[in-house]
Amino acid sequence: MLNPLSPPDGFLIGHWTDADSLTGCTVVIAPATARGSVDVRGGGTGTRELEALSPLANAEGPSAVLLTGGSAFGLAAADGVARWLEERQLGRPTPAGVVPLVSAAVMFDLAEGDRRTRPGPEQGYAACELASTGVPQRGAVGAGAGAAVGKLLGRERACRGGIGYATSVLAGGEVVAAVAVANAFGDVIGADGELLGAPRGDGGELIRTAEQVRQMTHFPGLPPLSQRTVGNTTLACVMTDAALDKRACAIVARMASAGIARAVDPAFTPLDGDVVFCLASGSSTPPSPGLAATWSLTVLGTVAASVTAGAIRDAVLQARAQPLR
Repeated sequence: MLNPLSPPDGFLIGHWTDADSLTGCTVVIAPATARGSVDVRGGGTGTRELEALSPLANAEGPSAVLLTGGSAFGLAAADGVARWLEERQLGRPTPAGVVPLVSAAVMFDLAEGDRRTRPGPEQGYAACELASTGVPQRGAVGAGAGAAVGKLLGRERACRGGIGYATSVLAGGEVVAAVAVANAFGDVIGADGELLGAPRGDGGELIRTAEQVRQMTHFPGLPPLSQRTVGNTTLACVMTDAALDKRACAIVARMASAGIARAVDPAFTPLDGDVVFCLASGSSTPPSPGLAATWSLTVLGTVAASVTAGAIRDAVLQARAQPLR
């Protein structure tokens, strides 16, 4: 995962970034026949068209997944993604023409840059225009442009977050990739337990949020918690060319959420809006239910969690050279 490969064939990833206002959006355009689902863990999510990803819904999957800044305002960027897809006849066929399904999740960056500047339809369209194959740009770009992690002591003592990417290849040759936005309340932890992004102490040293929280009964001398730590999210989109049906995508998305818990501490708090998508493009027939299929899902979900954790860590490593303003 140190040298990531390109996404599976047919997947496109694009960013729109406003480096001055510190906001942006990132789109993952799926192959036409992809299936998809989602796992929602955070307590403060902002989303669009997630019901279509339920295993009980009749749509097989989204035409695209949008990860966007701008909090709830940024959901408007999905309209531009839908327009771009419709112009190319990409979407669900209906008697009235194709209808793109764009599932979206937001992160809160309004406190970081110019809160009046948010991704909208034109910005979502622009991200699609810039979408391409190959390893995407990472760091403080796209949906991660205004991200920060380790916000227990406020954003002024936080570390810069961003957008990251990681891949792995299964023994059978299937590619599993993940793109992730790291904007967590908690710390980002390396595979060896090292702090990669966390609150900074009085001397600039990184301190562990979980240890500080355990010792706190209140926040003496500090503004209310809601003013200091509001707006946290870890978002991820797993992509694979394995053959999965929609139910299997839901299982892999759920397992991939373990990658957030490995790389972020604490994770899934009421202050966070954590969401993980899984998109699968494999064209072969998924294995019939049974031990072989269960084992295959176990392997795929295990790897999906690893690349999700890797993408979160990559986001901070790529962006931390850019200081918070």
